[in-house]
Amino acid sequence: MAGAYGYDKYWRRKILMIIAVFLVFLSTLLSSAEGKIHHHRWEVKYEFKSPDCFQKLAMTINGMSPGPTISAQQGDTVVVEVKNSLLTENLAIHWHGIRQIGTPWFDGTEGVTQCPTVPGDTFTYKFVVDKAGTYLYHAHYGMQREAGLNGMIHVSLPEGETEPFSYDFDRSILLTDWYHKSTYEHATGLSSIPFGWVGEPQSLLIQGRGRYNCSLVNAPSSDTGTCNATNPECLPFFLTVVPGKTYRLRVGSLTALSALSFEIEGHNMTVVEADGNYVEPFEVKNLFIYSGETYSVLIKANQDPSRNYWATTNVVSRKPATPTGLAILNYYPNHPQKSPPTSPTTGPLWNDTAPRVAQSHAIKARKGFIDPPPPTSDRLIVFLNTQNKIDGHVRWSVNNVSYSLPNTPYLVALKENLHHVFEQRAPPEGYDFKNYDIFSVAKNVNATTSNAIYNLKFNSTVDIVLQNANSMTANTSETHPWHLHGHDFWVLGYGTGKFDILTDPKKYNLVDPIKKNTVPLHPYGWTALRFRADNPGVWLFHCHIDSHFYMGMGVVFKEGIEKVGKLPKSIMGCGESKRLLHP
Repeated sequence: MAGAYGYDKYWRRKILMIIAVFLVFLSTLLSSAEGKIHHHRWEVKYEFKSPDCFQKLAMTINGMSPGPTISAQQGDTVVVEVKNSLLTENLAIHWHGIRQIGTPWFDGTEGVTQCPTVPGDTFTYKFVVDKAGTYLYHAHYGMQREAGLNGMIHVSLPEGETEPFSYDFDRSILLTDWYHKSTYEHATGLSSIPFGWVGEPQSLLIQGRGRYNCSLVNAPSSDTGTCNATNPECLPFFLTVVPGKTYRLRVGSLTALSALSFEIEGHNMTVVEADGNYVEPFEVKNLFIYSGETYSVLIKANQDPSRNYWATTNVVSRKPATPTGLAILNYYPNHPQKSPPTSPTTGPLWNDTAPRVAQSHAIKARKGFIDPPPPTSDRLIVFLNTQNKIDGHVRWSVNNVSYSLPNTPYLVALKENLHHVFEQRAPPEGYDFKNYDIFSVAKNVNATTSNAIYNLKFNSTVDIVLQNANSMTANTSETHPWHLHGHDFWVLGYGTGKFDILTDPKKYNLVDPIKKNTVPLHPYGWTALRFRADNPGVWLFHCHIDSHFYMGMGVVFKEGIEKVGKLPKSIMGCGESKRLLHP
């Protein structure tokens, strides 16, 4: 009997062990299928920083500016707990390029999808990264983005899948511009009569580092640390490469104002990805990049390995008053801070539009990865971009309407039937095409302001044509990078002059258009986009130049609101949503 009992006990242990192994295997399988969960805990606060040797307050994440890079795999869930320790400012963070499918309330757009996080509070964002690629994040409250709250998001392919291009190492470079005045000073100037323009930035930063000429600072003050050229914080960023290896550089721009040319001395770059979508490869010497865009480029470390090389950024599309941004491509084993023996490149002519337009035309979807657009659209909306005046204030407008945010976020208002909190009159879908002269200052520069939104039929196909024009300064038409939240769109084409609704659609690229989330509108030109209104929510579409959006250059789309799930209480608490917390 004792032997039989021991025999049974042995097999029971065996069976339990097999079940345990199976359960672990099943758990791993389910975890793999559902994706991993990545937890991040951030504290956002102001700290004194000297990214270009000049000391000023910068907005930091856990002491860093730029903030930490978020890395995840397609299908993973990202959870970010953000504590607002700014003391006197609200906060919201946008996950730029992440479509927020099923989680429109975590887009991070104050006034559109959420109430801002007040000082001392913690807000938790939770979303799925549904597509591999290179994305960004940044502040989306007031003009905080230019204060340094920004970073990058890398989303890799699922296990077993490979990119359609090969490389040895994967690196990031975030490009920004940098002002010495505070966002408060800029916002006050833009809102004042007389108008106070923000001016050109003092520096261009590469991965958060630049170099300002400290001799330009006014007479020494009692604060000897105002500008210190020997501060290690402003040593040039360096990227170390091993001779003979190929590098994928994920290049993103979160400039507040500047369109940029990025160049690596002696090295051509092969463009392979744009805003998370594969590009039919093409080679460039200068990569033109606009605020809100990301690109992946391949470079080969195939130059003389006995020296280092300059990596530079220069302003284009505006008359430069900002020095060249400098970094070092460091060939191992040279010292990382060993200056190259050459002068830094100054980039292409700032006002030569042709090569910038040519690059825009060159960006097409990669063969084998083409997602063809619907052959026709259900609706066409033309957005004329103009500079205007409203009650003496300088504003930017779309179809002569300058956008303003409501006190209650649209998403909350629409789900809770608080329709009275924003205007219900439909905003204009075009302009006086026949009589408006896009090449001259408008005869009447006066405009109106509104917070009305565009109602898109769910699952419909929408064409947007962005039309540029002269500003209120003669012979001036600015470059506007437009970013759409919650979607990728097909870029159907670019043109110069006034868009012709009868002839220009015949020129659209319906064969292999690239999909993007941010696109430039070139001076005196037009850009045509197509997208499906298939993501339930309320989505912002705006110029990604900080000051232009602050001055009203944006619109809002509503689609499939009835399909949006129950809203989390955490996005409420401002405007009329306050009473929803304590009914």
